[in-house]
Amino acid sequence: MTAQWEAKNKNCLITGAASGLGAAYAEALLKEGAKKVAVVDIDENTGQNFVAKLNETYKNAAIFVKCDVSKESEIENCFKTVVKEFGRVDVLINNAGIMSDLETTWRLATDINYQGLVSFTLKAVKHMRKDEGGAGGVIVNISSTAGLSKVNTFPIYCGSKAAVRYFTQSLAMPPFFEDTGIRVMALCPGATATKLVENLDKKVVDMKNSKMMEELFGNVHIQSVESTVAVMLKMLKDGNNGSIWLSNKDQPPYELTSHIDKFFTDVEELVSP
Repeated sequence: MTAQWEAKNKNCLITGAASGLGAAYAEALLKEGAKKVAVVDIDENTGQNFVAKLNETYKNAAIFVKCDVSKESEIENCFKTVVKEFGRVDVLINNAGIMSDLETTWRLATDINYQGLVSFTLKAVKHMRKDEGGAGGVIVNISSTAGLSKVNTFPIYCGSKAAVRYFTQSLAMPPFFEDTGIRVMALCPGATATKLVENLDKKVVDMKNSKMMEELFGNVHIQSVESTVAVMLKMLKDGNNGSIWLSNKDQPPYELTSHIDKFFTDVEELVSP
């Protein structure tokens, strides 16, 4: 980047933004001067109420768009609606996600955590890319520390979040930024004080491990929402295309890119022809 990025006058689309971290990102960006924010979520009642609250402070800068991120037709309609309302999308934050490895929900969770994220990303790239008439932009994909770890109670969730990280860095490889003017980055939050981490013992892949999950999580530091928002703002302002950022245990923003690149380099030396 030639100059530090700023939120001022930017139009933002955030999925899973009716509550939790998504809502916090929306409010933080408006506070930083964003022009418009699209709150995208399946929870219409909560989303509409949140947008009404935002608009009391930020003068009709927020809209709500209902979208089931597991359904391609709804993603397509959602993106078209936001572009029609705003004229241009400058920032996409793919935040929607659920954490449930149950036999009855794992496929839905994977569709939301990965497939929907990929779909929104591809639509944003097509819309933003400078080499096809767009204005460039920023895409932040939400991974997780679970995507950096092995957790036997949530192997499906870990897999989907690792896929987000791999997808992000693979997409960002040169000459992507040079061609498109788009920065694509990933954020890996640790356990954060949102509904995502509630009742995890009832969402494990094997209920025999529910007590293990309870014991494991009893020792985990649950960080504040504010800590993760601070990392989001830091990476939006300073993060390079393809960078991976960590928000964990209420610690300051930490860039993981060099660590992950070293892993790739070591492994690619083993598998390359």
